[in-house]
Amino acid sequence: MEYKIKYATMDELNSWMELVRLVSWNFPGLETEELLDGYKNTVIKNINRKSAICAVSEDKVVGILLFSTKYNMLCCMAVHPAYRKRGIAKRMMKEMMSNLDKNRDIIVDTFREEDSKGIAPRALYTSFGFEPAELVENFGYPNQRFVLRAK
Repeated sequence: MEYKIKYATMDELNSWMELVRLVSWNFPGLETEELLDGYKNTVIKNINRKSAICAVSEDKVVGILLFSTKYNMLCCMAVHPAYRKRGIAKRMMKEMMSNLDKNRDIIVDTFREEDSKGIAPRALYTSFGFEPAELVENFGYPNQRFVLRAK
């Protein structure tokens, strides 16, 4: 299955949200319709500021990534279960990194080591040179910050 990495446009919004609904069980802060609506508004803001990257296969969004240049941070990333282990997350991250300030630390919050949800993302971030940092909580869920130190 071929896919293309691109900056999301409003044309992809509905497909983006379909993917989010599919994987929302895995993301604290997306448990209710109200929270999903808030997330959708965040996606729209990111689309407008060109900080929303997606992977598209046959007009369907199969990977999503939101980032912040203000905070030099990967905010949210997910890949459709049927499209995992194809390099989509790596390619989206490389595109994101080309937009972030390498003279500042780059951060991402992910699942803690003992959380089975964290196995794949922690391995991915480590492969890019990110290192585990402080323990944090997001949406009432225990996470750990990973940091890619500025060069």
